[in-house]
Amino acid sequence: MNATTTKSVAGEPGETWLDRIGIPHSLRWGFLGVLIFMTGNGVESNFIAPHMTQALGEAGAPLVPTIIAMYSLAVLIASYLSGALADLFGPRRVMLLGFLIWVVFEVAFLWSLSIDSVVLVFATYFMRGFGFPLFAFAFLVWINSVSPRSRNGAAVGWFYVMFTGGLPTLGSLFAVVSIPFFGGGSTGEVGSMWASTALVTLGFLLAWFGVREPTGRQRLAPPGESASEVVTSGLRLTFREPRVAMGFLVRLINTAPEFGMFVILPAIIADDLGWGQSRWLLMTTVVYAGNILFNAAFGALGDRWGWTRTVRWFGVVGSAVGLLAWWYVPHMVPAGSDWGYFVSLVAGTVFGIMLAGFVPMGAIMPALVPEHKGAAMAMYTTAAGGAIFLGTAVVAVVQPLLGNVGVVWTFVALYASAFVMLHWLKVDQSDEAAIAEAESGHSGETAHGRT
Repeated sequence: MNATTTKSVAGEPGETWLDRIGIPHSLRWGFLGVLIFMTGNGVESNFIAPHMTQALGEAGAPLVPTIIAMYSLAVLIASYLSGALADLFGPRRVMLLGFLIWVVFEVAFLWSLSIDSVVLVFATYFMRGFGFPLFAFAFLVWINSVSPRSRNGAAVGWFYVMFTGGLPTLGSLFAVVSIPFFGGGSTGEVGSMWASTALVTLGFLLAWFGVREPTGRQRLAPPGESASEVVTSGLRLTFREPRVAMGFLVRLINTAPEFGMFVILPAIIADDLGWGQSRWLLMTTVVYAGNILFNAAFGALGDRWGWTRTVRWFGVVGSAVGLLAWWYVPHMVPAGSDWGYFVSLVAGTVFGIMLAGFVPMGAIMPALVPEHKGAAMAMYTTAAGGAIFLGTAVVAVVQPLLGNVGVVWTFVALYASAFVMLHWLKVDQSDEAAIAEAESGHSGETAHGRT
Protein backbone atom coordinates (compact mmCIF):
# COMPACT_ATOMS: atom_id res chain seq x y z
CA MET A 1 0.00 0.00 0.00
CA ASN A 2 1.80 3.10 -1.20
CA ALA A 3 0.02 5.37 1.24
CA THR A 4 1.96 3.94 4.13
CA THR A 5 4.98 5.94 3.10
CA THR A 6 3.14 9.13 3.99
CA LYS A 7 2.53 8.19 7.61
CA SER A 8 4.04 10.42 10.23
CA VAL A 9 5.77 9.39 13.42
CA ALA A 10 3.73 9.95 16.57
CA GLY A 11 4.80 12.98 18.55
CA GLU A 12 6.03 15.19 15.70
CA PRO A 13 5.19 18.94 15.63
CA GLY A 14 1.76 20.02 14.43
CA GLU A 15 -0.17 17.23 16.08
CA THR A 16 -3.58 18.05 17.56
CA TRP A 17 -5.18 16.69 20.70
CA LEU A 18 -7.20 14.29 18.53
CA ASP A 19 -4.01 12.94 16.97
CA ARG A 20 -2.52 12.36 20.40
CA ILE A 21 -5.48 10.29 21.62
CA GLY A 22 -5.42 8.18 18.45
CA ILE A 23 -7.94 9.88 16.12
CA PRO A 24 -6.22 11.27 13.01
CA HIS A 25 -7.38 14.89 12.94
CA SER A 26 -7.84 14.79 9.17
CA LEU A 27 -10.40 11.97 9.53
CA ARG A 28 -12.34 13.32 12.51
CA TRP A 29 -15.62 13.89 10.64
CA GLY A 30 -15.42 10.40 9.20
CA PHE A 31 -15.42 8.90 12.69
CA LEU A 32 -18.57 10.85 13.57
CA GLY A 33 -20.10 9.86 10.23
CA VAL A 34 -19.52 6.16 11.00
CA LEU A 35 -21.18 6.58 14.42
CA ILE A 36 -24.35 8.10 12.94
CA PHE A 37 -24.43 5.76 9.93
CA MET A 38 -24.12 2.68 12.16
CA THR A 39 -26.75 4.05 14.53
CA GLY A 40 -29.17 4.05 11.61
CA ASN A 41 -28.05 0.58 10.59
CA GLY A 42 -28.53 -0.70 14.15
CA VAL A 43 -32.07 0.60 14.75
CA GLU A 44 -33.66 -2.66 13.60
CA SER A 45 -31.07 -5.04 15.05
CA ASN A 46 -33.17 -6.26 17.97
CA PHE A 47 -36.63 -6.40 16.42
CA ILE A 48 -36.20 -7.24 12.73
CA ALA A 49 -36.63 -11.03 13.11
CA PRO A 50 -40.00 -10.92 14.95
CA HIS A 51 -41.10 -8.00 12.74
CA MET A 52 -40.53 -10.00 9.54
CA THR A 53 -42.17 -13.05 11.09
CA GLN A 54 -45.32 -11.06 11.80
CA ALA A 55 -45.28 -9.16 8.51
CA LEU A 56 -44.87 -12.23 6.28
CA GLY A 57 -47.51 -14.32 8.04
CA GLU A 58 -47.70 -18.09 8.29
CA ALA A 59 -46.44 -18.70 4.75
CA GLY A 60 -43.30 -16.59 5.07
CA ALA A 61 -42.48 -16.89 8.78
CA PRO A 62 -40.53 -20.18 8.47
CA LEU A 63 -38.21 -18.49 5.96
CA VAL A 64 -37.21 -15.63 8.25
CA PRO A 65 -34.13 -17.40 9.71
CA THR A 66 -32.97 -18.15 6.15
CA ILE A 67 -33.53 -14.54 5.10
CA ILE A 68 -31.41 -13.33 8.03
CA ALA A 69 -28.72 -15.94 7.34
CA MET A 70 -28.49 -14.82 3.71
CA TYR A 71 -28.24 -11.21 4.88
CA SER A 72 -25.31 -12.30 7.05
CA LEU A 73 -23.73 -13.93 3.99
CA ALA A 74 -24.03 -10.65 2.08
CA VAL A 75 -22.32 -8.88 4.99
CA LEU A 76 -19.52 -11.45 4.86
CA ILE A 77 -18.94 -10.96 1.12
CA ALA A 78 -19.10 -7.17 1.35
CA SER A 79 -16.70 -7.16 4.29
CA TYR A 80 -14.06 -8.77 2.07
CA LEU A 81 -14.82 -6.52 -0.87
CA SER A 82 -14.58 -3.39 1.29
CA GLY A 83 -10.86 -3.90 1.80
CA ALA A 84 -10.14 -5.11 -1.73
CA LEU A 85 -12.15 -2.37 -3.45
CA ALA A 86 -10.72 0.31 -1.15
CA ASP A 87 -7.27 -0.77 -2.33
CA LEU A 88 -8.42 -0.66 -5.94
CA PHE A 89 -10.53 2.51 -6.09
CA GLY A 90 -9.77 4.31 -2.83
CA PRO A 91 -11.83 4.14 0.39
CA ARG A 92 -13.90 7.24 -0.36
CA ARG A 93 -15.54 5.81 -3.48
CA VAL A 94 -16.27 2.53 -1.74
CA MET A 95 -17.98 4.41 1.11
CA LEU A 96 -20.22 6.13 -1.46
CA LEU A 97 -21.10 2.78 -3.00
CA GLY A 98 -21.98 1.34 0.41
CA PHE A 99 -24.26 4.27 1.20
CA LEU A 100 -26.12 4.06 -2.12
CA ILE A 101 -26.67 0.32 -1.76
CA TRP A 102 -27.95 0.73 1.80
CA VAL A 103 -30.50 3.45 1.04
CA VAL A 104 -31.80 2.04 -2.25
CA PHE A 105 -32.36 -1.46 -0.90
CA GLU A 106 -33.69 -0.30 2.48
CA VAL A 107 -36.45 1.58 0.68
CA ALA A 108 -37.06 -1.46 -1.54
CA PHE A 109 -37.09 -3.74 1.52
CA LEU A 110 -39.68 -1.66 3.36
CA TRP A 111 -41.86 -1.53 0.26
CA SER A 112 -41.52 -5.33 -0.11
CA LEU A 113 -42.67 -5.80 3.49
CA SER A 114 -45.68 -3.57 2.89
CA ILE A 115 -46.90 -5.79 0.03
CA ASP A 116 -46.06 -9.06 1.90
CA SER A 117 -43.80 -10.35 -0.89
CA VAL A 118 -41.52 -13.04 0.53
CA VAL A 119 -39.42 -13.17 -2.63
CA LEU A 120 -38.81 -9.41 -2.72
CA VAL A 121 -38.13 -9.25 1.04
CA PHE A 122 -35.55 -12.00 0.59
CA ALA A 123 -33.85 -10.28 -2.36
CA THR A 124 -33.87 -6.72 -1.03
CA TYR A 125 -32.72 -7.59 2.49
CA PHE A 126 -29.91 -9.69 1.05
CA MET A 127 -28.76 -6.82 -1.16
CA ARG A 128 -28.95 -4.31 1.67
CA GLY A 129 -26.45 -6.46 3.57
CA PHE A 130 -23.74 -5.23 1.20
CA GLY A 131 -24.24 -1.62 2.31
CA PHE A 132 -22.83 -1.05 5.79
CA PRO A 133 -19.61 -3.12 5.43
CA LEU A 134 -18.62 -1.24 2.27
CA PHE A 135 -19.13 2.08 4.03
CA ALA A 136 -17.69 1.35 7.47
CA PHE A 137 -14.85 -1.04 6.69
CA ALA A 138 -13.61 1.04 3.75
CA PHE A 139 -13.19 3.84 6.28
CA LEU A 140 -11.23 1.45 8.52
CA VAL A 141 -8.82 0.88 5.60
CA TRP A 142 -8.52 4.68 5.33
CA ILE A 143 -7.67 4.87 9.05
CA ASN A 144 -4.92 2.26 8.70
CA SER A 145 -3.51 4.16 5.73
CA VAL A 146 -3.15 7.39 7.71
CA SER A 147 -2.46 6.64 11.37
CA PRO A 148 1.11 6.05 12.70
CA ARG A 149 1.74 2.42 13.66
CA SER A 150 2.49 3.29 17.28
CA ARG A 151 -1.07 4.62 17.55
CA ASN A 152 -2.76 2.16 15.23
CA GLY A 153 -4.31 0.28 18.13
CA ALA A 154 -5.88 3.44 19.52
CA ALA A 155 -7.10 4.52 16.06
CA VAL A 156 -8.77 1.16 15.48
CA GLY A 157 -10.20 1.38 18.99
CA TRP A 158 -11.81 4.71 18.22
CA PHE A 159 -13.24 3.25 15.01
CA TYR A 160 -14.94 0.55 17.06
CA VAL A 161 -16.15 3.13 19.55
CA MET A 162 -18.10 4.61 16.65
CA PHE A 163 -19.02 1.31 14.98
CA THR A 164 -20.29 -0.40 18.14
CA GLY A 165 -21.65 2.88 19.41
CA GLY A 166 -24.08 2.77 16.51
CA LEU A 167 -24.60 -0.99 16.07
CA PRO A 168 -26.26 -2.01 18.32
CA THR A 169 -25.94 0.52 21.14
CA LEU A 170 -27.36 3.85 20.01
CA GLY A 171 -29.41 2.06 17.37
CA SER A 172 -31.21 0.06 20.06
CA LEU A 173 -31.61 3.15 22.24
CA PHE A 174 -33.08 5.04 19.28
CA ALA A 175 -35.55 2.16 18.78
CA VAL A 176 -36.61 2.32 22.44
CA VAL A 177 -37.71 5.93 21.87
CA SER A 178 -38.84 5.81 18.25
CA ILE A 179 -41.08 2.72 18.35
CA PRO A 180 -43.61 4.28 20.77
CA PHE A 181 -43.16 7.68 19.06
CA PHE A 182 -44.32 6.22 15.74
CA GLY A 183 -47.29 4.44 17.30
CA GLY A 184 -45.87 1.32 18.91
CA GLY A 185 -46.04 -2.26 17.72
CA SER A 186 -45.47 -3.08 14.07
CA THR A 187 -46.40 0.45 12.98
CA GLY A 188 -43.79 1.94 15.30
CA GLU A 189 -41.16 -0.49 14.05
CA VAL A 190 -41.84 0.46 10.43
CA GLY A 191 -41.64 4.15 11.29
CA SER A 192 -38.35 3.53 13.09
CA MET A 193 -36.88 1.83 10.03
CA TRP A 194 -37.86 4.75 7.82
CA ALA A 195 -36.22 7.09 10.35
CA SER A 196 -33.07 4.96 10.24
CA THR A 197 -32.67 5.90 6.58
CA ALA A 198 -32.39 9.55 7.58
CA LEU A 199 -29.69 8.70 10.14
CA VAL A 200 -27.69 6.70 7.58
CA THR A 201 -27.90 9.60 5.12
CA LEU A 202 -26.73 12.10 7.72
CA GLY A 203 -23.77 9.90 8.65
CA PHE A 204 -22.73 9.57 5.03
CA LEU A 205 -22.97 13.32 4.37
CA LEU A 206 -20.77 14.10 7.39
CA ALA A 207 -18.07 11.73 6.17
CA TRP A 208 -18.36 12.68 2.49
CA PHE A 209 -18.15 16.45 2.94
CA GLY A 210 -16.20 16.58 6.19
CA VAL A 211 -13.15 14.44 5.34
CA ARG A 212 -10.70 16.09 2.93
CA GLU A 213 -7.68 13.87 3.61
CA PRO A 214 -6.22 12.95 0.16
CA THR A 215 -5.08 9.35 0.76
CA GLY A 216 -8.59 7.92 0.69
CA ARG A 217 -9.39 9.56 -2.63
CA GLN A 218 -6.85 7.50 -4.57
CA ARG A 219 -5.98 3.93 -5.39
CA LEU A 220 -3.95 2.36 -2.59
CA ALA A 221 -2.70 -0.74 -4.42
CA PRO A 222 0.56 -0.55 -6.42
CA PRO A 223 0.13 0.58 -10.06
CA GLY A 224 1.50 -2.70 -11.38
CA GLU A 225 -1.28 -4.87 -9.98
CA SER A 226 -4.30 -5.70 -12.12
CA ALA A 227 -7.84 -5.38 -10.78
CA SER A 228 -8.18 -9.17 -10.45
CA GLU A 229 -4.88 -9.38 -8.55
CA VAL A 230 -5.98 -6.68 -6.11
CA VAL A 231 -9.42 -8.19 -5.55
CA THR A 232 -8.08 -11.70 -4.94
CA SER A 233 -4.95 -10.65 -3.03
CA GLY A 234 -6.53 -11.21 0.39
CA LEU A 235 -7.54 -14.77 -0.40
CA ARG A 236 -4.16 -15.57 -1.93
CA LEU A 237 -2.38 -14.06 1.06
CA THR A 238 -4.42 -16.13 3.51
CA PHE A 239 -3.48 -19.38 1.80
CA ARG A 240 0.17 -18.30 1.54
CA GLU A 241 0.66 -16.84 5.05
CA PRO A 242 -0.47 -19.06 7.97
CA ARG A 243 -0.28 -16.16 10.43
CA VAL A 244 -2.76 -14.15 8.35
CA ALA A 245 -5.09 -17.17 8.36
CA MET A 246 -4.82 -17.40 12.15
CA GLY A 247 -5.41 -13.66 12.54
CA PHE A 248 -8.49 -14.03 10.35
CA LEU A 249 -9.82 -16.83 12.55
CA VAL A 250 -9.17 -14.93 15.79
CA ARG A 251 -11.07 -11.88 14.50
CA LEU A 252 -13.85 -14.13 13.20
CA ILE A 253 -14.28 -15.64 16.67
CA ASN A 254 -14.11 -12.22 18.38
CA THR A 255 -17.71 -11.02 17.99
CA ALA A 256 -19.40 -14.25 16.84
CA PRO A 257 -20.91 -14.78 20.35
CA GLU A 258 -22.35 -11.24 20.25
CA PHE A 259 -24.46 -12.09 17.21
CA GLY A 260 -25.29 -15.54 18.54
CA MET A 261 -26.67 -13.93 21.70
CA PHE A 262 -28.81 -11.62 19.55
CA VAL A 263 -30.57 -14.77 18.33
CA ILE A 264 -31.10 -16.65 21.61
CA LEU A 265 -31.30 -13.96 24.31
CA PRO A 266 -34.18 -11.67 23.18
CA ALA A 267 -36.88 -14.27 23.81
CA ILE A 268 -35.21 -15.50 27.02
CA ILE A 269 -34.77 -12.06 28.61
CA ALA A 270 -38.01 -10.55 27.33
CA ASP A 271 -40.37 -13.55 27.57
CA ASP A 272 -38.98 -16.53 29.48
CA LEU A 273 -37.49 -14.44 32.30
CA GLY A 274 -40.26 -11.84 32.18
CA TRP A 275 -38.36 -8.57 31.72
CA GLY A 276 -40.08 -7.51 28.48
CA GLN A 277 -38.89 -6.13 25.13
CA SER A 278 -38.09 -2.62 26.35
CA ARG A 279 -35.78 -3.93 29.10
CA TRP A 280 -34.07 -6.26 26.64
CA LEU A 281 -33.43 -3.29 24.32
CA LEU A 282 -32.19 -1.28 27.29
CA MET A 283 -29.91 -4.17 28.31
CA THR A 284 -28.43 -4.28 24.80
CA THR A 285 -27.81 -0.55 24.92
CA VAL A 286 -26.03 -0.69 28.29
CA VAL A 287 -24.00 -3.83 27.50
CA TYR A 288 -22.56 -2.34 24.34
CA ALA A 289 -22.21 1.11 25.88
CA GLY A 290 -19.62 -0.59 28.08
CA ASN A 291 -17.96 -1.81 24.91
CA ILE A 292 -17.94 1.73 23.52
CA LEU A 293 -16.28 3.17 26.61
CA PHE A 294 -13.46 0.63 26.53
CA ASN A 295 -12.72 0.25 22.80
CA ALA A 296 -10.39 3.23 22.75
CA ALA A 297 -8.96 2.32 26.16
CA PHE A 298 -7.97 -1.19 25.08
CA GLY A 299 -6.58 0.16 21.83
CA ALA A 300 -4.34 2.52 23.79
CA LEU A 301 -3.46 -0.23 26.27
CA GLY A 302 -2.41 -2.44 23.37
CA ASP A 303 -0.11 0.30 22.04
CA ARG A 304 1.65 0.39 25.42
CA TRP A 305 1.35 -3.12 26.91
CA GLY A 306 1.40 -5.10 23.68
CA TRP A 307 -1.30 -5.79 21.10
CA THR A 308 -1.13 -9.58 21.33
CA ARG A 309 -1.01 -9.63 25.13
CA THR A 310 -4.05 -7.35 25.35
CA VAL A 311 -6.06 -9.51 22.95
CA ARG A 312 -5.10 -12.75 24.75
CA TRP A 313 -5.93 -11.77 28.33
CA PHE A 314 -8.67 -9.18 27.97
CA GLY A 315 -10.21 -10.11 24.62
CA VAL A 316 -10.13 -13.90 24.76
CA VAL A 317 -10.12 -14.81 28.46
CA GLY A 318 -12.18 -11.79 29.54
CA SER A 319 -14.84 -12.32 26.86
CA ALA A 320 -15.19 -16.02 27.68
CA VAL A 321 -15.75 -15.24 31.37
CA GLY A 322 -18.14 -12.39 30.52
CA LEU A 323 -20.15 -14.54 28.13
CA LEU A 324 -20.66 -17.24 30.77
CA ALA A 325 -21.71 -14.59 33.27
CA TRP A 326 -24.23 -13.06 30.83
CA TRP A 327 -25.80 -16.46 30.25
CA TYR A 328 -25.82 -17.94 33.75
CA VAL A 329 -26.49 -14.91 35.98
CA PRO A 330 -29.99 -14.14 34.56
CA HIS A 331 -30.94 -17.77 35.20
CA MET A 332 -29.69 -17.63 38.81
CA VAL A 333 -31.75 -14.61 39.91
CA PRO A 334 -35.54 -14.38 40.39
CA ALA A 335 -37.22 -14.02 36.99
CA GLY A 336 -38.78 -10.61 36.45
CA SER A 337 -37.24 -9.04 39.56
CA ASP A 338 -35.75 -5.55 39.43
CA TRP A 339 -32.61 -6.44 41.34
CA GLY A 340 -32.17 -9.59 39.26
CA TYR A 341 -32.37 -7.50 36.09
CA PHE A 342 -29.73 -5.11 37.44
CA VAL A 343 -27.34 -7.94 38.32
CA SER A 344 -27.92 -9.51 34.89
CA LEU A 345 -27.21 -6.14 33.32
CA VAL A 346 -23.89 -5.94 35.14
CA ALA A 347 -22.97 -9.46 33.99
CA GLY A 348 -23.75 -8.61 30.37
CA THR A 349 -21.77 -5.40 30.59
CA VAL A 350 -18.68 -7.36 31.64
CA PHE A 351 -18.97 -9.26 28.36
CA GLY A 352 -19.44 -6.04 26.38
CA ILE A 353 -16.37 -4.45 27.98
CA MET A 354 -14.14 -7.48 27.45
CA LEU A 355 -15.05 -7.69 23.75
CA ALA A 356 -13.13 -4.44 23.40
CA GLY A 357 -9.98 -6.34 24.30
CA PHE A 358 -9.91 -7.64 20.72
CA VAL A 359 -9.48 -4.12 19.28
CA PRO A 360 -5.70 -4.44 18.68
CA MET A 361 -6.40 -7.18 16.09
CA GLY A 362 -7.10 -4.34 13.66
CA ALA A 363 -3.50 -3.22 14.11
CA ILE A 364 -2.00 -6.72 14.26
CA MET A 365 -3.38 -7.90 10.91
CA PRO A 366 -1.74 -5.29 8.62
CA ALA A 367 1.46 -5.43 10.69
CA LEU A 368 1.77 -9.19 10.08
CA VAL A 369 2.46 -8.58 6.38
CA PRO A 370 3.45 -4.90 6.01
CA GLU A 371 4.11 -5.30 2.29
CA HIS A 372 0.47 -6.41 1.75
CA LYS A 373 -1.49 -4.22 4.17
CA GLY A 374 -4.50 -3.83 1.89
CA ALA A 375 -4.87 -7.57 1.42
CA ALA A 376 -4.49 -8.16 5.17
CA MET A 377 -7.17 -5.55 5.92
CA ALA A 378 -9.46 -7.20 3.37
CA MET A 379 -9.24 -10.40 5.41
CA TYR A 380 -9.65 -8.51 8.69
CA THR A 381 -12.84 -6.82 7.49
CA THR A 382 -14.04 -10.15 6.08
CA ALA A 383 -13.64 -11.68 9.52
CA ALA A 384 -15.41 -8.74 11.15
CA GLY A 385 -18.40 -9.22 8.87
CA GLY A 386 -18.11 -12.99 8.92
CA ALA A 387 -18.54 -12.99 12.69
CA ILE A 388 -22.22 -12.28 12.09
CA PHE A 389 -22.46 -15.35 9.88
CA LEU A 390 -20.45 -17.54 12.29
CA GLY A 391 -22.49 -16.45 15.31
CA THR A 392 -25.84 -17.22 13.67
CA ALA A 393 -24.49 -20.44 12.13
CA VAL A 394 -23.34 -21.77 15.51
CA VAL A 395 -26.85 -21.21 16.84
CA ALA A 396 -28.44 -22.87 13.80
CA VAL A 397 -26.21 -25.95 14.04
CA VAL A 398 -25.71 -26.41 17.78
CA GLN A 399 -29.04 -25.29 19.26
CA PRO A 400 -31.11 -28.21 17.86
CA LEU A 401 -28.54 -30.68 19.21
CA LEU A 402 -27.36 -29.25 22.52
CA GLY A 403 -29.76 -26.40 23.27
CA ASN A 404 -28.85 -22.84 24.24
CA VAL A 405 -26.35 -23.98 26.89
CA GLY A 406 -24.50 -25.92 24.22
CA VAL A 407 -24.37 -22.79 22.06
CA VAL A 408 -22.77 -20.78 24.86
CA TRP A 409 -20.13 -23.43 25.58
CA THR A 410 -19.36 -23.79 21.88
CA PHE A 411 -18.49 -20.11 21.83
CA VAL A 412 -16.28 -20.60 24.90
CA ALA A 413 -14.47 -23.41 23.07
CA LEU A 414 -13.91 -21.10 20.10
CA TYR A 415 -12.37 -18.53 22.45
CA ALA A 416 -10.04 -21.25 23.76
CA SER A 417 -8.84 -21.94 20.22
CA ALA A 418 -8.21 -18.21 19.70
CA PHE A 419 -6.08 -18.18 22.86
CA VAL A 420 -3.83 -20.84 21.34
CA MET A 421 -3.52 -19.13 17.93
CA LEU A 422 -2.41 -15.84 19.45
CA HIS A 423 0.95 -17.44 20.32
CA TRP A 424 1.96 -16.93 16.65
CA LEU A 425 0.63 -13.38 16.21
CA LYS A 426 3.37 -11.21 17.74
CA VAL A 427 4.53 -8.19 15.68
CA ASP A 428 6.91 -5.22 15.98
CA GLN A 429 4.79 -2.22 17.03
CA SER A 430 7.38 0.56 16.61
CA ASP A 431 7.05 3.49 14.19
CA GLU A 432 10.65 2.95 13.12
CA ALA A 433 9.86 -0.58 11.95
CA ALA A 434 6.81 0.67 10.04
CA ILE A 435 8.81 3.38 8.27
CA ALA A 436 11.60 0.97 7.36
CA GLU A 437 9.06 -1.52 6.01
CA ALA A 438 7.27 1.16 4.02
CA GLU A 439 10.50 2.48 2.49
CA SER A 440 11.69 -1.03 1.69
CA GLY A 441 8.38 -1.97 0.12
CA HIS A 442 8.23 1.28 -1.85
CA SER A 443 11.71 0.88 -3.30
CA GLY A 444 11.00 -2.76 -4.11
CA GLU A 445 7.82 -1.84 -5.95
CA THR A 446 9.64 0.86 -7.87
CA ALA A 447 12.36 -1.46 -9.04
CA HIS A 448 10.52 -4.71 -9.51
CA GLY A 449 6.80 -4.30 -8.95
CA ARG A 450 5.05 -6.13 -6.10
CA THR A 451 4.85 -9.90 -6.17
